[in-house]
Amino acid sequence: MKILVTGASGFIGGHFVSRYREEEGVELHGLGRRSHAQVVAEHMLRGLPAPEADYYHVHDLSLPLTLDMRPDVVIHAAGLASPWGRVEEFERHNVEATRHVVEWCERNGLPRLLYLSSSSVLYRRYDQFGLTEKSPVGPTFVNTYARTKYAGECLARRYAGTAVVLRPRAVFGPGDSVLFPRLLEAARRGRLPIIVRGGAPVVGDLIYIDTLVDYLMRVAQSPVPADTYNLTNAEPVVLMEFLMDIFQRLHLPVSAWRLDYRIAWLIAALAEGAWGVFPLRGEPPVTRFGIEVLAYSKTFDVSRTLADLGPPSMGLNEGVADFVAWQKARL
Repeated sequence: MKILVTGASGFIGGHFVSRYREEEGVELHGLGRRSHAQVVAEHMLRGLPAPEADYYHVHDLSLPLTLDMRPDVVIHAAGLASPWGRVEEFERHNVEATRHVVEWCERNGLPRLLYLSSSSVLYRRYDQFGLTEKSPVGPTFVNTYARTKYAGECLARRYAGTAVVLRPRAVFGPGDSVLFPRLLEAARRGRLPIIVRGGAPVVGDLIYIDTLVDYLMRVAQSPVPADTYNLTNAEPVVLMEFLMDIFQRLHLPVSAWRLDYRIAWLIAALAEGAWGVFPLRGEPPVTRFGIEVLAYSKTFDVSRTLADLGPPSMGLNEGVADFVAWQKARL
């Protein structure tokens, strides 16, 4: 089986390539914007293996893809994943890039297309339990990232070949550049409050990176996959207890101060407003999406995934232990 992975220099795509590059019966190719030398250097800093040069192709997917290849499967993991950014950048990396991948697939033998979307396309600003693949999407979205990932889903669904939309929830593990880096930095600085909204504790699902990439391979190899899968570790956790346990294992300050949700949301809105009006560098220190992640429960019904693809390949506790060990090795 010949597999092409876009975003091979990133978190999910890079892990897939690293995990399966020596798999028997698989010819694996990676595609990324950065040069192979840059990818090798970045992966060394993260303590991760890098893709082999002979099977790594450099291309910016904001431009039409011209790679001379006919794979059996394309895993489209490239994209801009961030709670904050310029609208045109999200459009370029999440919508136009997907359009170019779909068009390339249609010119090159109609390989099975696995599109890495996001569970955030389903999010609302209230508690949500037991979300399924058929839960309503849109017409409004929690942020530009979610809107553009769903726009990519729509492009994938119009693909002339077989397309599978995958919606992982809160991916974490070695090499994570989106979820835990922001949380760990806030904890180190003592800036991660316990958001108080009233009611029951916030519960959420996550998925460990090894579990996710193993599910990707199972979808690639499945005789007849469904058109959409929610992907989690099928082990919902009380979110703040989960985070505090990781902070304690890493000897980071455990938050003791509480902040009312409405005040936190207002502070985040003002911060976003300032970053939107003034030419400030980077991203706001806090975003409304970040506050909402800590304030609202999100759990997923993964019955379809378990029935079609089997149980997670790694338990959540095992994943946390590996992630903590990786973090400690980098301190």
